[in-house]
Amino acid sequence: MPNTLGRMESETRLGSKKAKRSPLKQQPLRLPGESLSDEREELLYSEVVTAAMVAVFAVLDAGLQWWQFLTDAPPRPVPATVLALGAVAWATFRVLRIRPRIHALNLGLSGERYVGQYLDAHKHPDWHVFHDVPGTGFNVDHILVSPHGVFAVETKTYSKPAAGQTSVVYDGTKVLVNGHTPDRDPVAQARAVRDWVRQLLFDTTAINYPVRGVVVFPGWYVESPKGGLRPDVWVLNEKAFLKFVENEPATVKTEDVALAAARLVNYLTKCQ
Repeated sequence: MPNTLGRMESETRLGSKKAKRSPLKQQPLRLPGESLSDEREELLYSEVVTAAMVAVFAVLDAGLQWWQFLTDAPPRPVPATVLALGAVAWATFRVLRIRPRIHALNLGLSGERYVGQYLDAHKHPDWHVFHDVPGTGFNVDHILVSPHGVFAVETKTYSKPAAGQTSVVYDGTKVLVNGHTPDRDPVAQARAVRDWVRQLLFDTTAINYPVRGVVVFPGWYVESPKGGLRPDVWVLNEKAFLKFVENEPATVKTEDVALAAARLVNYLTKCQ
């Protein structure tokens, strides 16, 4: 113990004389779903915490007024109670209003983390996986760099009905989730992030990598296009996606795979 305390005191004196720096050579890369996590936390803070604080202060004020009333202090319990009830009603309305959004963010965050962890656990030794790659006003959920090509992955997580058959149907052009068209076209989104990733790699490596857009529906059964059609955007579940990648020909050189991965690491480090 004396030696430990002596070392701590020595390090403290040393640290007071010299500037400190992090021992890490580079910052950790982003986690799966980090953008959704940030959005959820911001929404919770701006809506739920603010509303709760107003309600709590109003209730405390009402309690103070009743205490003054019971102790013969000049009372004003009725206006304070009305104010408190109004504040509670307002706070409840705000919380209930954002519940669907919070649920959607939680579901999306869980889906992105699940797919990210699945890719990390099942990737080949010569594959590189990156998560939550930020662009300008958007993010790419996952990027897989491999000898089979580069894949820009959009994760779409939808709840399933409690009973009955469920499926995602893809005809090569549009997607139906249990017979319904998604609010935002996932195929168009996948094409957009694919083009952005391709341009990012070209700008940083001067190599035109084969980049494919992919939409992954974790946990869903996905019906692929009929007749063996292989559209430019894949729509699959997480297990089929890895099988599709493995069946692609290895057209990217090992050194080019390493170069693309290194450039993505540099890009993400600058985004921290």
